[in-house]
Amino acid sequence: MFIRYPLLAVGLLCTTVALAEDWPQWRGPNRDGLNKETGLLKSWPKDGPPKIWTAKNLGLGWGTPSVADGKIFGIGTRDGKDGVWALKESDSKELWFTPFSAPAAGLLKQTNGPASTPTFSNNNVYTVSANGTVSCMNATTGKLAWTKSYVSDFGGSVPLWGFSDSVLADGDKIICVPCGDKGSVAALKADSGEVVWAAKLGKLNTSKEGGAGYSSPVKAMIGGVPMYVVLLDAANGVVGLHADTGKLLWKYNGKGASGGVAQIPTPIVRDDRVWVSCSYSATTGGAALLQIESKGNGAFEAKEIKSYAKPQLNNHHGGMVLVGDYVYFGHDQNKGYPVCVDFKTGDIKWGPVTNKAEVGGGDGSAGVLFADGRLYFRYQNGVLVLIEPSPEDLKVVSSFQLPPPDVKSYPQSWPHPVIANGKLYIRDQNVMHCYDVKADKN
Repeated sequence: MFIRYPLLAVGLLCTTVALAEDWPQWRGPNRDGLNKETGLLKSWPKDGPPKIWTAKNLGLGWGTPSVADGKIFGIGTRDGKDGVWALKESDSKELWFTPFSAPAAGLLKQTNGPASTPTFSNNNVYTVSANGTVSCMNATTGKLAWTKSYVSDFGGSVPLWGFSDSVLADGDKIICVPCGDKGSVAALKADSGEVVWAAKLGKLNTSKEGGAGYSSPVKAMIGGVPMYVVLLDAANGVVGLHADTGKLLWKYNGKGASGGVAQIPTPIVRDDRVWVSCSYSATTGGAALLQIESKGNGAFEAKEIKSYAKPQLNNHHGGMVLVGDYVYFGHDQNKGYPVCVDFKTGDIKWGPVTNKAEVGGGDGSAGVLFADGRLYFRYQNGVLVLIEPSPEDLKVVSSFQLPPPDVKSYPQSWPHPVIANGKLYIRDQNVMHCYDVKADKN
């Protein structure tokens, strides 16, 4: 049972412009898919919120954009090169495009260019190409400062669909996931690319049986210890590494963290608990809620509170958001219908909803974002759905069909939605649409 609210425009007063925020990296400022802006539309007209502009000829790619310092950054393939582009936030005028890598060769179908999200930090932009070239560019000029290769520098192997991690900027370090025998996860100096440490967990399996190279790291403080939490391959599952040294503190490779083929979603961390999910495997895909316990003397243990095997909570690559005490996401690579889970207990509150009509027409994997009391589900079939989060039931508010992609051979709408400074950005391969989602137009 679901509740569909009337499609009425709702006007709210925006408090101050100081509440507007940039979206400087993958999944936002805290890598959790939560936007803190207020004064946004609570519902949309039938055809969606007003569209401001459409940027074209960006270069092919699945990457989600980032927004910072008056610019929009993204990655795409143009003229046989993977490169980063910067657009003016106000009118989409291109400021620069810097090619920095040859495209990855021999990838499987549905690989339509690079899929990383650029990370903005200290007026630099850090990005990973499909073949595993991590780069640093000046955000103002686009000048290339340095590159590092996951393959030649760390002994990595290009995954089936290309490297897709989005690096984490942490102070003077850049955290990346090379998946190699010289470094499964690595910390680089932000200004030079010099290796600070490289965690050697054995060469990660990037083949169909392993699925490494697609997930991105997050930082956490657990038991007073700073650590990076990363979903790796099926053998390692999700791990916690000491932020200062790269030492392995704990790992969990049970159900929900060892699905294989492609380990993609970014884990959610709050206090001492970790929610992780993956896809593909009928026995080890799904999701798990973990409690990370300190055993003293720097030792930790990942204790499973609850886990689910596929298909109940199988997450393809749409991501997950924790709103209050509940996790919301769309499950499965073919049926991305919503699920709500209690983050404290791991219990399913509702879902998965399996009727396409009940989710506003959305189908397939769904990129997920939360902003100002609403969930934004951007479905693989190009339907954008607005949902009121509630542990009681699925509450669809509005939905509309996005414009069709201009690259007919790659119809999937996979990049996640982004909201920054009152604007909603929808990347669709070679183009990007910008919508006005502010309720107060003054």
